[in-house]
Amino acid sequence: MHTYEHSVLLDGSKCTGCTTCLKHCPTEAIRIQNGHAVINQERCIDCGECIRFCPHKAKKAVFSKLDNMKRFKYKIALPAPTLYGQFDNLDDVDYVLDGLLKIGFDDVYEVSKAAELVSAYTRLYLKTDGIKKPIISSACPVVVRLIGLRFPSLSDNVLHMLPPMEVAARLARERALKNNPELKPEDIGVCFISPCPAKVSYVKNGFADYKSEVDEVVSISDIYFLLISEMSQDSEIKSLSESGIIGIGWASSGGESTAIFNENYLAADGIDNIIRVLDQIENGNIPSLEFIELNACPGGCVGGVMAMENPFVAKARLQSLRRYLPVSQNFIDNDNYIPESYLFNELPEYQPITRLSDSMAKSMRMMADIQKIKNSLPGIDCGACGAPSCRAFAEDIVKNGVNFDGCLIMRVGDARKETDNDS
Repeated sequence: MHTYEHSVLLDGSKCTGCTTCLKHCPTEAIRIQNGHAVINQERCIDCGECIRFCPHKAKKAVFSKLDNMKRFKYKIALPAPTLYGQFDNLDDVDYVLDGLLKIGFDDVYEVSKAAELVSAYTRLYLKTDGIKKPIISSACPVVVRLIGLRFPSLSDNVLHMLPPMEVAARLARERALKNNPELKPEDIGVCFISPCPAKVSYVKNGFADYKSEVDEVVSISDIYFLLISEMSQDSEIKSLSESGIIGIGWASSGGESTAIFNENYLAADGIDNIIRVLDQIENGNIPSLEFIELNACPGGCVGGVMAMENPFVAKARLQSLRRYLPVSQNFIDNDNYIPESYLFNELPEYQPITRLSDSMAKSMRMMADIQKIKNSLPGIDCGACGAPSCRAFAEDIVKNGVNFDGCLIMRVGDARKETDNDS
């Protein structure tokens, strides 16, 4: 059985068991045990919220080092459009792209270029008969995993389009082989420069029956200082950029949605907000919409925990950068069908975290027991028991045999009663 490899890990030596991460985990994947946080790997969606909020830096994103690319003869960089928003006073994307060549890459293929192609095919996808609407974007791997674990009934709504990172990786490899016929496929290494740990997990694990074409994922924060030292505005640079407003707009929430040229869309960012939206879609309590764009990070990809800059500052910089760009520089050749290379066939299968048992009768009994225990608890969701809520603690008691005495409030109350009785 395949073990899912995560990109968000805990450094136990720094953890104080303060419960901050406990309160912010959207899938209740964290518990405090023996004074330290413990992550349930089956529930973790690598959203990075625990990294964002941990005051002791005990949670960290795991990603590749740039030196890993040395094993390849021909190295290709895939810069996420978020990268352009990290630099102050940047007035030309080519400074960044040229800088990537100077730090050792042989070629650069913009993810924003692929994003424009994905946008064009998404417009075509929305016109397809028989698809279930609203269509939910598959670009954010956190959202796709969250749907599988917590909202499996919405799986049919997910857009079966590969994310721009994957499209860019494939097109970059094809270009490298065409321009360098002496190369073999194994000579080419593709490196995605990412703001997000979930992309690392995506590449490590693949996507259902699809294996990623990206070889390594490095952090924007790791590559930032290398680029700064090479990005001189006094030197001549090559004209490399092949994307426009649409592609670069994907870095911020709403960028993907506006590119479908359809007003019947909704764009939400931030993990708590997207959970509320998914709840409404599942309950049928949402307006008639064509397209839903959901980004787990605040502000969109600019808010990723592996980025350098404040997401709102980065978004403002990108808006300024886009001002003088064309709307798009990439167009599809055929508007009648979507090439198979842009689509994936199956969604990954996950065990829904709300399922208590494979047996309906047993699940019903467990639900009744959980409710009974929950009603007996204080209901203040203090986290002192090591679970994020009284409901989660009750579930831990029923499913995992956790000791009921873990509720400190109840223990204090019982101790007071005993003291009163003794007196």
